Amino acid sequence: MGGFPGAPPRTQGPLPCSFALAVSNKTVNLTEGFPYISLCGSFPPQSCIFSQFLNIGAAMVAWISVLRYVQFREWGIPKFPNRLCLGSGFLCALGASIVGNFQQTNELSMHLFGSFLAFVVGMAYFWTQLVLLRLAKPRAQPGAPWIEPLRLLLCGLCTALMVAMIVLHFWPRRSEAAVCEWSTAMLLFVLFGLLAVDFSDATGFAISLQSRPRSCPSGAAHLPSL
Repeated sequence: MGGFPGAPPRTQGPLPCSFALAVSNKTVNLTEGFPYISLCGSFPPQSCIFSQFLNIGAAMVAWISVLRYVQFREWGIPKFPNRLCLGSGFLCALGASIVGNFQQTNELSMHLFGSFLAFVVGMAYFWTQLVLLRLAKPRAQPGAPWIEPLRLLLCGLCTALMVAMIVLHFWPRRSEAAVCEWSTAMLLFVLFGLLAVDFSDATGFAISLQSRPRSCPSGAAHLPSL
């Protein structure tokens, strides 16, 4: 099975859409404070849009994580840290799907667990990439020299906003915490978008499945794996 890598996920559109619908149908009241993302996506019809696009985004994040894993392998990144990075990408995708399917008004504990995976583990995914690229220094890495400092700046800013969001939530200064949450989500989308630079010189890739010959003993077959 072969194909082109494709573009990074573009799930930022439904979030403002959910916000606009929530304000227009008065399920959130801006006079009482700026709402969290989850509150905007808790009630229909915006909850339907919220869930659908987060599921699509989760599938795209998982696919991008696989592409990044294959790319890192080609760049000589060691197998264990590369798999660790892949696993964090999968967990981020799982978290996004959980957030979309378990609204906070229906199942708060699962929703918070999904938020942890999407935000915290998702942020760890990009920090891991930065560390691996810094240590390996692949010559084939595409993009302008300022891409890496930009990623570092965005990761630092995103982490700071995430910490501020948690602190402000328990202060409690919920409106300010919500602004930090929205900003963190947008920065994560930007970080995923920047991966288009890394995939810009990739024309495609192929995944092949090799069947074991009937005459070959079960332990003698060699099947390539990720």
